Amino acid sequence: MAGAGQSVVSSSKALPMNGGHGLYSYANNSTYQKKVIVAVKDLITEAIAEKLDTSFLSSSNTICITEMGCSVGPNTFVAVQNIVEAVLHKYQNLVHDHSRLPKFLVFLNDHALNDFNTLFTSLPPDRNYYVAGVPGSFHGRLFPADSLHIVHTSYALQWLSQVPEEVEDVSSPAWNKGRVYYSSAGDQTVKAYEDQFAKDLDCFLHARAQEVVCGGLIMILVPGRLDTTPHDRVFSNISYDILGSCLMDMAKMGITSEEKPRKNRVSPPGEESRHYSTESKSHIISHQSWFGVPFEGALWK
Repeated sequence: MAGAGQSVVSSSKALPMNGGHGLYSYANNSTYQKKVIVAVKDLITEAIAEKLDTSFLSSSNTICITEMGCSVGPNTFVAVQNIVEAVLHKYQNLVHDHSRLPKFLVFLNDHALNDFNTLFTSLPPDRNYYVAGVPGSFHGRLFPADSLHIVHTSYALQWLSQVPEEVEDVSSPAWNKGRVYYSSAGDQTVKAYEDQFAKDLDCFLHARAQEVVCGGLIMILVPGRLDTTPHDRVFSNISYDILGSCLMDMAKMGITSEEKPRKNRVSPPGEESRHYSTESKSHIISHQSWFGVPFEGALWK
């Protein structure tokens, strides 16, 4: 099952979110990500009502959904439930015999090093879907051809499969010396991150184009910025710059090495995904929406 993305991810190192339920766990520090999922519920419902093809139910009564970049929960369960409810609502309006309503099989995907134990022990006890875990990078193939009906990923695709090689090359104009992020760096550094994001997105879409059935849906939520807002004026970027300054001070004190803080894998938020995605020939983009979700102190719980 070779996929275009496997050559990209084979040399990368998986860096999953902090597991467990401790003070610094992702489960206790992802309030903002949950707000984004809640904010787009109506958009998800609308997309499923208008775009999901229901003809495949004539041959199968099971809808296969995958949540990619699921981490340890609980946000992923909110997203999955929103999708399941939207699909059920669509079918309830189409068929009078509710005994023929579809069943749901949900595949929760993240890196193999993800804390799946915490994820599965946090499953909602009253869920109306079956669950399976699928470890592996979503930058490559993970499922058989034509096996998925809905793909959903939220706040995950901005994480790159690897640090751009030019950023760590001291002889490159993109070398990001003394920084852990691109927002206050030069154009060459920003372009290196943009190019890596384009490669990763191509691998992701190419793999999903083979795995999703005709008439299925791929729903992607990623952070972005306004064209009129410079990279160094985006709130999240400012936060990374502050964090980077602290890490570099720690490196000067010998607490950590200068190389480790530079290994950041977040792509530039902005118009790059829209410009690139219109060029891909393995899928059709039928709808794009831009929306704002205020932080309101909810970046950390």
